[in-house]
Amino acid sequence: LDWSDVIHSIDPDNAASIRLAERLGARYRGPGRLPEPFAEAKIGIWAQSRAQWFARRRAHDLEIA
Repeated sequence: LDWSDVIHSIDPDNAASIRLAERLGARYRGPGRLPEPFAEAKIGIWAQSRAQWFARRRAHDLEIA
């Protein structure tokens, strides 16, 4: 895949998903908007760069090895 960022669109009231995104290395980037028919849903965008995602993945793989 040729992507530059990994994002998570999370309901601001979903604390468990926010904690998971943080554990995966994502950081809050601000409010977001979904396409219709969900445009009125409140979401927060949690994201990390491709490089950050791969670095965390490599570190995790080393921990289990």
